Amino acid sequence: MFAAERRQLILEMVRANGAVSLRELARVVQTSEVTVRRDVRALEAEGLLDRRHGGAVLPGGLTRESGFPQKSHLATAEKTAIADLAAGLVEEGEAIVVGAGTTTQELARRLARVPGLTVVTNSLLVAQALAHANRVEVVMTGGTLRGSNYALVGSGAEQSLQGLRVSRAFLSGSGLTAERGLSTSNMLSASVDRALVQAAAEVVVLADHTKLGSDTMFQTVPTDLITRLVTDEPPGHDDRAATELQALADQGVQIAVAGAGSGPAPAEPLPPGRQPRRDMPLPGQRRTRGGGPGGPGPQQLRSAAALAEQGQGQGDRARVADLRRR
Repeated sequence: MFAAERRQLILEMVRANGAVSLRELARVVQTSEVTVRRDVRALEAEGLLDRRHGGAVLPGGLTRESGFPQKSHLATAEKTAIADLAAGLVEEGEAIVVGAGTTTQELARRLARVPGLTVVTNSLLVAQALAHANRVEVVMTGGTLRGSNYALVGSGAEQSLQGLRVSRAFLSGSGLTAERGLSTSNMLSASVDRALVQAAAEVVVLADHTKLGSDTMFQTVPTDLITRLVTDEPPGHDDRAATELQALADQGVQIAVAGAGSGPAPAEPLPPGRQPRRDMPLPGQRRTRGGGPGGPGPQQLRSAAALAEQGQGQGDRARVADLRRR
């Protein structure tokens, strides 16, 4: 295939999907990723598309956001590896929040095997992944449905998270830099993510290497509030991603890199300044319903506001139980 034919096909794929990974482009045009990268660079110079680490998107700058169908085809292998590693951080009986995104959806699929887990989420995709997990309790926020990423946003979602206390928040986003932290291109999504962060003692960011060094319009989690980053190994030629990883580590973010043969994420002590927020009582371990030979009881779907109301009456006991375990 001549270069002009390749580039025309690449442009048609990007226009049809909004965003396409270099790996997928190389597979379709039957050439190497190095050649595809050169073609994408040439098309960007003509203003026909924008390059992203690991892929190409329609031109439009920071205000543009790809929908779920487009995002689901970007860095799929990397997201799977990240989800496998991040699942090792979740313990039996824990209460966590999981934000919206294709990477967090992959994580949710793996959390279905964790007994006694409570997952608070504003993502319909996360809830769907856990819908048939009898050992996991799913708590949905309220809010207005945002169809592009199947997430609940707005004041209803934010208000339902008030008073909620969980051990960890697992979040994704559109970009991650050491200077600004995690960011997204939608204001409503950013606002709900900030509310999710306020409910958690620790924040775990799931971001593949294509998002490292990218900055988008709305900050969701500043770097000093990110406890851990779970990511994949940047390609050898991706100096920007490697530099960003080092900068994040220098600011105290724990880095867990997923790759071939990766086991559970290491349970390292948190560096100074990254300890769980002590103004926030951590919930105690929850017992699996119907525990014993018969196994857990059926899953229940409740609102986040109801969970928060129940937790207020048990806050002191949960805090004492947590201190004893520590």
